[in-house]
Amino acid sequence: MGKKKKGGGKHMLKVIAIDEQLRVIYEDNVHFDKDLPEFKTQGGVYIHGDRLTITSPVLMWVKALDLILEKMKSLGFNFSQVRALSGAGQQHGSVYWKKGSVQILKNPSSELPLHQSLKACFSVSNSPIWMDSSTASQCSALEKAVGGAQHLASITGSRAYERFTGNQIAKIYSQNPEVYMETERISLVSSFAASLFLGAYAPIDYSDGSGMNLLQIWKKVWSVSCLDACAPGLEEKLGCPVPSHSVLGPISPYYSQRYGFSPDCKIVAFTGDNPGEMIKCVRFSENDYISLGTSDTLFLWIQEPTPALEGHILCNPVDSQTYMALLCFKNGSLMRERIRDDCASGSWDEFSKALSSTVAGNNGNLGFYFDVMEITPEAVGIHRFNRDNQKVSDFPKEVEIRALIEGQFMAKRIHAEKLGYKVMPRTRILATGGASHNKKILQVLSDVFNAPVYTIDTANSACLGSAYRAIHGKTFVDQAGLSGQTKQKVYSSKEDQRGWR
Repeated sequence: MGKKKKGGGKHMLKVIAIDEQLRVIYEDNVHFDKDLPEFKTQGGVYIHGDRLTITSPVLMWVKALDLILEKMKSLGFNFSQVRALSGAGQQHGSVYWKKGSVQILKNPSSELPLHQSLKACFSVSNSPIWMDSSTASQCSALEKAVGGAQHLASITGSRAYERFTGNQIAKIYSQNPEVYMETERISLVSSFAASLFLGAYAPIDYSDGSGMNLLQIWKKVWSVSCLDACAPGLEEKLGCPVPSHSVLGPISPYYSQRYGFSPDCKIVAFTGDNPGEMIKCVRFSENDYISLGTSDTLFLWIQEPTPALEGHILCNPVDSQTYMALLCFKNGSLMRERIRDDCASGSWDEFSKALSSTVAGNNGNLGFYFDVMEITPEAVGIHRFNRDNQKVSDFPKEVEIRALIEGQFMAKRIHAEKLGYKVMPRTRILATGGASHNKKILQVLSDVFNAPVYTIDTANSACLGSAYRAIHGKTFVDQAGLSGQTKQKVYSSKEDQRGWR
């Protein structure tokens, strides 16, 4: 069974149950705004007056769990058949447990929904989440304390980011030291959700933990210099991190008494939503995954990473000895749609014909297209260069279209290689999102990466990934048995195999 503490659009809790053949046998969700209107959230969050501080009420998450389990019970779901349970939670968010809360967590009354037992357990009632951007001063201080942005990236996999948990903890400590001192444990959203099922404070897993600016990603331990820069006594409040496949223990008796779970049901470490999505999409195989949506996101399986100022290196949720790189590009499908409208009369068919009418390499014409300030790299505007590397003001329409698509994928490969990515003979790219339906666009992706491209279905990716993780952690299924089931189509980069098969 997999549970997710946020859904598509970050505004719901989802549940998926699968059988041993990985078939989905149950799924449902609770929508925070619609199903829990008493919390008065918008998109599951509160946007504070400064427009920078963004939080979610912790008790809303707990009540959503109560709601979805009661719903499953009323529909006759057989909880006694659940052998293992895992989950994925929104990365970077944090939950602050008040001193003494662990005793309540261990022994909640099975007569009450969980949110009633836990209502006084949190020293911070509204959790900072991934959307928060109020910690610029803490980020500067952290980078300065460890010798600069690149040095911080070399330790933790990323330079300082405002949403990252270490900087959020530092803000709480600096603004409310008494609240920090009242806190006995700090969880990520993922380990918080695991704690609810475990009836004890669940450890943070390596993969989600590497999105905090606190984990030394090489040795998989907290970085003392980073901890000291954020708040005193922080290591004790975080607990020891664990491998992402760890079995944490049996489910809390509360769930056996209230819902009929088997006491033998195992809780497997919960992880972040991005690692969870990678688990679902790569199916425990060394594939790379690209989501071609409003933002284009690249998940890469890397053996020997070289952390940089752009992008993120996280511990791999599938294989603790390797790493995953995460690169996000803001100018994705909206940029492609704008050029389609300008150069192909708003028609994807015309857009595809224009791509077919031009040659790979575009005769040396190259473009970089950023309608809005890009994340990777930090740049804006449209920049066109001809074969002589001279900047030009415009291209013919078909040249413009190829320049856009080739430029987008070349940028992805270049930035990936800066992080230590290498195209190998076994490299395969898994593509999803709107642009993955366009064969001509995928051909360019295949050509640029010199690798076959597969399309996959990623509905409920992170939630389904956590269900796979539950099976993996519980039974240590042979990895090959979980691979290869997402493949639908392949596009080959080889000249003699240009086609779908």
